[in-house]
Amino acid sequence: MMKKAEVVIIPTPGVGHLVSTLEFAKLLINRDNRLRITVLVIKLPHITETDIYTKSLPISNSLNIINLPECSLPPNSNLGSAMNALLEAQKQNVKQVVSNLITEQEDGVLAAFVVDMFCTNIIDVAREFSVPAFVFFTSGVAFLGLNLHIHTLFERDNIDSTQLLQLTEVAIPSLANSVPTKSLPSSVLHKEYESFFMSYAKGLKHADGIIVNSFEELESYAIHSFCSHPGLAGLPIYPVGPILNPEPKTKGAVDSDDIIKWLDDQPSSSVVFICFGSRGYLDEEQVNEIALAIENSGAHFVWSLCKPPPKGTVVEPSDYTLSDLGLVLPVGFLDRTAKIGRIIGWAPQAQILAHQATGGFVSHCGWNSILESIYFGVPI
Repeated sequence: MMKKAEVVIIPTPGVGHLVSTLEFAKLLINRDNRLRITVLVIKLPHITETDIYTKSLPISNSLNIINLPECSLPPNSNLGSAMNALLEAQKQNVKQVVSNLITEQEDGVLAAFVVDMFCTNIIDVAREFSVPAFVFFTSGVAFLGLNLHIHTLFERDNIDSTQLLQLTEVAIPSLANSVPTKSLPSSVLHKEYESFFMSYAKGLKHADGIIVNSFEELESYAIHSFCSHPGLAGLPIYPVGPILNPEPKTKGAVDSDDIIKWLDDQPSSSVVFICFGSRGYLDEEQVNEIALAIENSGAHFVWSLCKPPPKGTVVEPSDYTLSDLGLVLPVGFLDRTAKIGRIIGWAPQAQILAHQATGGFVSHCGWNSILESIYFGVPI
C-alpha cells in the first residue's frame, strides 16, 4: 500500500490567517488523495473564535487539527515581542507533536512543513526533521517583496527604522512606484516591532519556496519582479490564489442569520458594508465621526463595530453590548437609523459581500478583504 505524504501546516495565531490557511489545506487534499495534512493551531489566551471555527470543520481522515498547548504571553509586552516569545515557546511543542505523528502514523511519511508568514522561526524544526519548509504568505506578492527588500536594507545596508523614517520615499522592486515612507507598515517603522520583523523576514529568505494567496492577473508586475530583479530572483514563489472561505464560522449562527434576513429585505446594491477586519477597532472619537457620516449620507448600512481590547493587552477586539453601544455612539443614533441600518459585532463578511443587497464596502483593506471584494464584485 502506498504511504500517505504527511504535510504539517502551522498558521499564525488568530482567526484571520487560520481561515485562509485551512482553505489552502482543503484545496491540497482535494487535489491529491495521497496527501494527509495536520494543522497545528497556536491559540492566543482568552480567544474563543479559533475553537469555534476549527470545531465547525467537517471531520476528515485526510485533515487532522491539533491544538498546541497554550503558552502564556509575557506581561506588558507589545505585539511584536509577545508574538516572538509565543512562537519561540511553541517550537518545542511542534517538535514533540511531529515526533509523535511520525511514530503513530505507520501508513504515512513526513513530506514537508508549511508555515504561516509570521511563523518562519519554525522552519528550524523542519530542518531538524530533514524535510522541506514552505511559507504560506497570506498577503500579496507586492507586500512579500516589500518585506524582503526592507529586510535587505536593514541587514545589508545597516539601516534601522529610525533612519528609514528620515527618508521621504522608498523604492521597492515589487512595486511599480516608490512608496512614501509614512505609508510603510508599522512593523518596519517602529523600533519595538523591529526584532519581530527581522526574525520573520529572515525566515522568508530561508524557505524552500513561498506560496502566496494571490494571482497573476491581480499582481503581474510584482510576480514578474521575482524573475527580473537581482534582489528577488532565485526565491521560488507560487501564486495560488484567490483562496477564501465563503462561509467561515467563528461565531454563533444566530447573528449571522439575522443580518442575512435583514439584507434580504433591502433593495439590490443599496447597502454599504462597513468593516475593518477581525482585529480592527476605533476609538470613541472615530466612532462618532463615522456615525455622523453614515447618518448624513442617508445610505442603508451594515456596520461591524468592535470594542477595543483593554490597553496593554494583545487580545482581539470584542463585541459591544447594547448598553455599551449607547455610550460610544451619538445620542439617538440607533433610533434615528433603525429603519436603514444595522450595527453588529463580528460580521459574516463573505456572506454579506456575496449578498445582492450589498453595493459598497468600506474596509481597512486587509488582503483577505481585498480578495473577497474582487471575488464578489463589490467596490471598496
